[in-house]
Amino acid sequence: MSSIFLEKNYFLFYRVLLFKHIDYDLPISSRVALGVSGDVMVDQLPNLGREKEMLEAMGMKEIADLFSDLPKEVVMDQELPLPAPQSEEEILHDARRLLGGNVPLEQRTSFLGAGLYQNFVPSAIFQLITRGEFLTSYTPYQPEVSQGMLQSMWEFQTLISELVELPIANLSMYDGSTAAAEALTTAVRVLNRKAEQKDTVYVSRLVPPDRMSVIYNYTQGAEIKIEYIEHNQDGSINMDSLEKARGSCGIYVEYPNALGIIDEGMKQVKEIIGDVTAFIIGATPLALGLIEAPGKFGADIVVGEGQAFGSPITGGGPIYGFFAVTKPFLRQMPGRIVGKSIDVDGNEAFCLTLSTREQHIRRQRATSNICSNETLIALMGAMHMALLGPEGLEKLAYRNLAAMQMLKDKLSAVENISIPHGDSFHFNEFVIELPKSASSCITELDEFGVIAGMDMAAWGLNENWLLVTCTDQTTEVDIEEFVDILSAWANDELEVLQ
Repeated sequence: MSSIFLEKNYFLFYRVLLFKHIDYDLPISSRVALGVSGDVMVDQLPNLGREKEMLEAMGMKEIADLFSDLPKEVVMDQELPLPAPQSEEEILHDARRLLGGNVPLEQRTSFLGAGLYQNFVPSAIFQLITRGEFLTSYTPYQPEVSQGMLQSMWEFQTLISELVELPIANLSMYDGSTAAAEALTTAVRVLNRKAEQKDTVYVSRLVPPDRMSVIYNYTQGAEIKIEYIEHNQDGSINMDSLEKARGSCGIYVEYPNALGIIDEGMKQVKEIIGDVTAFIIGATPLALGLIEAPGKFGADIVVGEGQAFGSPITGGGPIYGFFAVTKPFLRQMPGRIVGKSIDVDGNEAFCLTLSTREQHIRRQRATSNICSNETLIALMGAMHMALLGPEGLEKLAYRNLAAMQMLKDKLSAVENISIPHGDSFHFNEFVIELPKSASSCITELDEFGVIAGMDMAAWGLNENWLLVTCTDQTTEVDIEEFVDILSAWANDELEVLQ
């Protein structure tokens, strides 16, 4: 009752705000031209100073009466702690001053990765993406006027499908974390009736906490139970732990994993867990330029963070995720799919052929309750992949690998620094063990203009572990500088460099 009351009051308040009595001396033709209907006409200017008149029209005395049915304990009885109003000029001045305190990542020597990577994005992408056909066509609801955007998204789906070697890919997701969470809920919807472990999924113990929190938020509402897959000392999957996942709805592991390790045991996973359990892989797409695609060794669903293709880091967002499946999961996957068809004139045409969000279909049948994609950023990814081509992708992946291997070789020779998983295969990042805490290392190297890496204590691991990352932007000079400063820090000789 109270919500209906409030809704009616707000509606009336809004109507009184927008309309005013007209001058009846105006001729009828003028009233029509001004959009007048009856005794009121639209006023595009704010009705400041008429609050009393509007309240009287609603039978109220003061604005607070609009909220009289709200519980007193949730009503704020003091002014909001906001600064005084500013002009546009003042706001821009303050914004520029605040933004001036940021240091562009490209101006620092950086070895920070852990999910987002500082790869080069061709200038052509930023030019193409500003074309009106793309910039204004966020959601192509009307295919007759959105063929360019629809075809581009169809090509994005095709590129992702070829990259991971699965037959179906959607229009993208918000990011890699939401894609992972939605993959697990998809697996439960499709396989729960056949599963021996009902409403249960297994997740790698090495999944980073930030991604794990998203997975938990998605699964707890659906009452899905999360169990964990353990790893061996060398970072590989513990096969005995994996056996326990057999008969569950699905498992989620990452490839390479959060420690940068390419686990060769991945090829045995599907055989161990069986056909009734979905094999879900969170892949690093750039690595697939060199390592085997997950679809080749039995993955049912492949998801991941697409940022490395086409998108700068941009302070952590916006970015985009990708989501690909085998046919049994098609009808329950989230998001949207663009299909290619033939129009009435026999011409090739594109349209949305599957829309599973609650904005498109009945809410109880929707497989996702969010917008589910980042169309414009995903288009940037498609442009980047198209510009690279298969050979360009392989070369780009190799540049990442080569820089990582150079850093690994040099750090392995530094006194007081060890590489815990030195015998494992890595793609572009790996963990080093320091003589002191990684947090102190990061703080002290920052004074030398170097971003040292990711503190593994933030993920609940060894406080002396530091995850270091190389990309195609990491030069030999960067590596030598980093190794020299890190070596001095590890041996308490930093003052020599100052």
